[in-house]
Amino acid sequence: MLTTDLSYRTVFISDIHLGMRNAQTGALLDFLKSVETETLYLVGDIVDFWKVRRGPHWPQSHNDVLQKLLRKSRKGTRIVFIPGNHDDGLRDYCGMDFGGIEVRRDAIHETASGRRYLVLHGDEFDVVVRYARWLAFLGDRSYDVALALNIPLNFIRRLLGFDHWSLASFLKLKVKTAVNFIGEFEDALAHEANRRGAEGLICGHIHHANERRIGDIHYLNCGDWVESCTAIGERHDGTFEILRWKDVMAARTALSLASRQLVHAA
Repeated sequence: MLTTDLSYRTVFISDIHLGMRNAQTGALLDFLKSVETETLYLVGDIVDFWKVRRGPHWPQSHNDVLQKLLRKSRKGTRIVFIPGNHDDGLRDYCGMDFGGIEVRRDAIHETASGRRYLVLHGDEFDVVVRYARWLAFLGDRSYDVALALNIPLNFIRRLLGFDHWSLASFLKLKVKTAVNFIGEFEDALAHEANRRGAEGLICGHIHHANERRIGDIHYLNCGDWVESCTAIGERHDGTFEILRWKDVMAARTALSLASRQLVHAA
């Protein structure tokens, strides 16, 4: 959904993967500077310690993201950090506050309209992460390879006049759809939200922004800031929307280009 009103009651972002070469920190910084929110949930995999242990890619822009989050906290934005599987070492500090940032294992968020949403990263309900951690690491390496292949493939596509296309997203969705992974993951999370008396659920983990009904549960996934650059926003009336920041940036570019052409024509 493309929007021009960037004031929200609550914003949820996940899967930034700072320390990863493909982290879209430029787009994220633009998002954080542009969007106003009373509360910001960081729904896991903010820092990718799996990558950091193997040798991090940590340019200044990654520091800038952390500094921007701390500045937002100092200026009054409530920030709740829920660690994921890539920053699971920080789960030892759940219940503590650092620099005004609350670290929690999960949370119950109450909307402006009084509805209760369970907020958690979601890896707890990924059987690969829970029971075959080595397979999760293997999948992580394969994802890196697919992301690297995106660059030459899209260079060729541009030469042929085609739009951007993500091999990494295509393979991830195709493979996981083949084993019904996403559907089972979403159903398991919806069951947990229902068990805990919530009316909805907000998570990350699978890098696939989505909003749908699963029985009586309103399911929302934040997506990621490695490829899609998406977030979930709660409006001041308690309604939700998926924020697709690449669409916002593209619309800005098109508007700027049109403005320059009008000035030139005049």
